[in-house]
Amino acid sequence: MAKKGMDAWRAKSWYTVVAPDYFGGVEIGETPADSPEKLLGRVIEVTLRELTNDITKQHVKLKFQIDRVNGERAYSKFIGHSFTRDYVRSKVRRGTTRIDAIFDVKTADGKKIRVCAIAFTRYRAKTSQEDEMRSIMREYITEEASKTKFEDFVRKVVGGEYNKEMEERVRKIFPVRAVEIRKTKVLK
Repeated sequence: MAKKGMDAWRAKSWYTVVAPDYFGGVEIGETPADSPEKLLGRVIEVTLRELTNDITKQHVKLKFQIDRVNGERAYSKFIGHSFTRDYVRSKVRRGTTRIDAIFDVKTADGKKIRVCAIAFTRYRAKTSQEDEMRSIMREYITEEASKTKFEDFVRKVVGGEYNKEMEERVRKIFPVRAVEIRKTKVLK
């Protein structure tokens, strides 16, 4: 027979989770816990639309990890972003090529980030053209990251500011429909 006692939910308090300052310090949700120490390390996932109220950014998912608690507020840090699977799949067409480039970059202030860039061509590309486009994406993002601070780099990647320049550089090799950074992950 179950032991009668205090309800576990009643012992918990609700904490407001706050995004980092470079995302405006907005509230991104609430989470329950019976002690603040149990909040540390929790991961919260929200869409960019929820932060910016821009409906065109519904497909961008941001991940934040709670790293400190002050009173009833839990402060988080950015640990990565990704596109939704349905968005990426909607870009793939028959008779075209999807080119993925995965590489690690280091920002000006020493943070390491794994970046996954993706390109969608208009027609089927040769392997040599794919390799060349991959190296162009890698060179451009590595160069931009090395002269940008972590917060600014994350804001530009999530906002899609690097996509247009990458697309222009890749287009010189082969006609493309889109070039984007589909995923990032902050490395330890």
